Amino acid sequence: MMKSERLANFALLGLTLAPLVFKINPNVNVILTACLAVYVGCHRSVKPTPPTETMSKEHAMRFPLIGSAMLLSLFLLFKFLSKDLVNAVLTLYFFVLGIIALSATLLPSIKRFLPNHWNDNAICWHLPYFHSVEVEFTRSQIVASIPGTFFCAWYASQKHWLANNVLGLAFCIQGIEMLSLGSFMIGCILLSGLFVYDIFWVFFTPVMVSVAKSFDAPIKLLFPTADAARPYSMLGLGDIVIPGIFVALALRFDMSRGKDKRYFISSFIGYTVGLTLTIIVMNWFQAAQPALLYIVPSVIGSVAVHCLWNGEVKEIWEFDESKGSDDSSTGDSPNQDGERTGEAESSKKTE
Repeated sequence: MMKSERLANFALLGLTLAPLVFKINPNVNVILTACLAVYVGCHRSVKPTPPTETMSKEHAMRFPLIGSAMLLSLFLLFKFLSKDLVNAVLTLYFFVLGIIALSATLLPSIKRFLPNHWNDNAICWHLPYFHSVEVEFTRSQIVASIPGTFFCAWYASQKHWLANNVLGLAFCIQGIEMLSLGSFMIGCILLSGLFVYDIFWVFFTPVMVSVAKSFDAPIKLLFPTADAARPYSMLGLGDIVIPGIFVALALRFDMSRGKDKRYFISSFIGYTVGLTLTIIVMNWFQAAQPALLYIVPSVIGSVAVHCLWNGEVKEIWEFDESKGSDDSSTGDSPNQDGERTGEAESSKKTE
């Protein structure tokens, strides 16, 4: 783990706990927490090997439609069924997801203090009555799941804002770390589609705001305020994860070329500017704002201007992580064949 990443982890932890000790401006808290979550998730996404699975162009095009269908379904569920019943089912669902996400987030820090065989030797467990279902895990993962279980139980019983934020940040970091767009072209398609999605559902219908207020699950971060009428400021996890995976792609592009984090810095600054602009407009009009309306142009625009300035539009547009994994797997064979051919030619000359 890099020094900057370690500092970002401690800063994120301190900022999450800070409202318990003293009052902190919720607008500042929103911006700093979201930016730190993106920074941590992006650096965790850098792996020794390219991602095995990336998002396709078709998936990126369908994503806003699928998201719209799910959002409308939740709206109808809350409208025609008991809100308590729907939230009870969702709480059980997110209880399991939260344990997995928080355990995976804590695992890299915990495994350093455990014996090596706890990290390497996997345990196979078959579900009772379903022996064909096999689950593999290590002792380190069991240890990491203990605090995850504690926070999920705390959230399920108390619905405390701190437990909500801990689980929400774990979802954000894991989403940015695990999801791969594959290319900047697919990233532009996805972000552009969700740009329209966010504007439509926030400005033209009451659906988005209604679901966000009714959905009692860690799908949003809560920031305590001093206003009794509005005790919390909210930021949806999608406003962190969706642009975050684009910023992470910029970081991996920089790393693939062995150069400084040039495009990562420009895209990260773009995200910070877009989120800050969202907060300013929201406070100016005193109304909910679709954050992606401001974040998407800022993130894509910052990378576009930067690559135009550097004259690297072609390199950016043709970058494809999925092809990189194929090249790495087949890149050795031409060299080996060349060496064998060279050896055969030299043996013929000797003869």
